[in-house]
Amino acid sequence: MTAADVGFDLTLTDEQELAQRTAREFATEKVLPHATEIDAKAAIPKALLAEMASLGFMGIAVPERWGGAGLDTVSAVLVMEEINRACASTGVVMSVNNSLVCQPLLRHGSDTQKERWLRPLASGKLLGCFALSEPASGSDAAAMRTSAKRDGQGWLLSGTKNFITNGASADVVIVFAQTDPPKGHRGIAAFVVDKKTKGLTVGKVEHKLGIRGSDTAQLIFDGVRVGDEGLLGEASAGFRIALDTLDGGRIGIAAQAVGIGRACLEDALAYAKEREAFGKKIAEFQAIQEMLANMATEVDAARLLTWRAAALKDRGEDHVMAAAQAKLFASDVAVRAARDCVQIFGGYGYLTEFPAERHYRDAKITEIYEGTSEIMKLVIAEELLKE
Repeated sequence: MTAADVGFDLTLTDEQELAQRTAREFATEKVLPHATEIDAKAAIPKALLAEMASLGFMGIAVPERWGGAGLDTVSAVLVMEEINRACASTGVVMSVNNSLVCQPLLRHGSDTQKERWLRPLASGKLLGCFALSEPASGSDAAAMRTSAKRDGQGWLLSGTKNFITNGASADVVIVFAQTDPPKGHRGIAAFVVDKKTKGLTVGKVEHKLGIRGSDTAQLIFDGVRVGDEGLLGEASAGFRIALDTLDGGRIGIAAQAVGIGRACLEDALAYAKEREAFGKKIAEFQAIQEMLANMATEVDAARLLTWRAAALKDRGEDHVMAAAQAKLFASDVAVRAARDCVQIFGGYGYLTEFPAERHYRDAKITEIYEGTSEIMKLVIAEELLKE
């Protein structure tokens, strides 16, 4: 598939440019100055998230009637790149709320569910999380053990979910559970659960290599009662909802990777222009120039793949392979850019006083969550073999 196949136009609309400019100003002025502190303290100031919500960034592609900004997916990735360039921890909190929580509610929720949950989530009054992975089932999500058993007019949910971004701080949980194990993935349902529901507790909060400002936690469901009004879509549609949601979420993570890669390039370039060795700026050395040139080219290429996937989604066209390609390539680019950024900084790149080591730690997760790079290759191959 090429850019020509989708009538790809690189020209941003006035609305998209405004979203990008607004996000860049906010990220530069309000997020970037706190990025080091957010990482060190493993917490994002609530006031910062509230201000981000006031700009419409917690429900970017949600229609205004449901409390969102009413923009398109291209605008969403533009905003996500800017926020992640400043702070990947802040960026992933925003990405999860947008892609993994608001979107499934928008696409599969009833009007009643949208009024109760989507509106406050999109406006930033509530924060959501997406509970799919389990201790014994990550990439193999269909092997989940969390169960949902019929009980009168509702369901009883029991099980443990693992590696849940926003798990400790979220107010709302989109959770997946087996209703009929013999049916495999056709027996999985999706539910919207109030975090305060009796029997739902936060287990271990993880200590991580990177994106430390966003919490990652275990969620324990011990006979959590959910009424039929909490069922998202049909009882047999959970796995399809999960896959559909992850296709969109991967575009968001690709945008995060682009933002991290750009941060590596910009920080390394600025340092190379200032640092002197052997009587001249290190930017004058061919070895440094080669690294910078590769970073610039690959970040641009990753951005284009991400924009293409977003444009396809906006047009309502099949974007499964495009999203997987964008995430696969962009995450690989982010990791390489982070490695070279540390190398250009030299010994200072290993110190916490400089941003290079944070970028290095933050980049790696983009190759893992919302589908590992290995799973992305399987998705791409599967799509190729369909043709």
